[in-house]
Amino acid sequence: MKILLIGKNGQLGSEIDKQSVERGYNVHSFGHEELDITDSEKVKREIESFAPDVVINASALHVVPQCEEKPEKAFLVNAISLKPIVQFCSEKNVKFVHYSTDYVFDGLKGSTYVEEDKPSPVQMYGISKAAGEYVALAYSKTSIIIRSNGVYGGKHGSMAKKGNFALNILEQARKEKIIEVAKEQIVNPTYTVDLAKASLDLIEHKNISGIYHLASEGYCSWAEFAQEIVKDKGLPTKIIPVNREGMAGKLRRPFFSALANIKAKKLGVILPTWQDAIKRYILTLN
Repeated sequence: MKILLIGKNGQLGSEIDKQSVERGYNVHSFGHEELDITDSEKVKREIESFAPDVVINASALHVVPQCEEKPEKAFLVNAISLKPIVQFCSEKNVKFVHYSTDYVFDGLKGSTYVEEDKPSPVQMYGISKAAGEYVALAYSKTSIIIRSNGVYGGKHGSMAKKGNFALNILEQARKEKIIEVAKEQIVNPTYTVDLAKASLDLIEHKNISGIYHLASEGYCSWAEFAQEIVKDKGLPTKIIPVNREGMAGKLRRPFFSALANIKAKKLGVILPTWQDAIKRYILTLN
């Protein structure tokens, strides 16, 4: 399989790049500096030149406060820029794979979200990502949207976010004996190693399209996740669960936004539990 990967330097992109090479795929991968998703003409030239079977877009503007402060840029990167690229992929019979998020939901359902649930985002990040889903699906009948949740991975995490939740908790735990963490937001934290593997397993299935959820089995609050992190690392730090009423500063975040992997499971694509995943991640940090 020939894959053109956009966003190779992110937490997820770097893992997709690594695992694709390990599987023996012919991969052309680009970081933001090499191939900006908003430069559609350059992206189309690369697709024309390489003639891939699949284009995987792992790039996004995903720092939630930045999206709120710069909504035009959020919509450009997460939605508007996709239209010419998706159209070109459709014309060239190239499958387009795009990543989305649990933030397309408001978290008020009270149970896990399935692929058919209607988006209801509550801030600019989620709104722009929901728009990106509509663009990808509207301009190609073969597009695949992969939604995930609480993504973390790599020794340094996300450059844009200056780490990830697990790394930030560990850094705090080395300095503080007590940490307060939100208990009302329910997620299924997902390790990039598992997400990349599941993504490639999914893409290998022929003739599939539409929305798929790929997130760790089970779910927890951010406080419970933090407790598991310090326990697995053997740190004495005490995690105090607090109710922040779905707010992070002035920003609203989903309450219960865990995802159910209904469609992928039917194809035999199943991710490990979030507890198993964080244990394996912690071991890579030693």
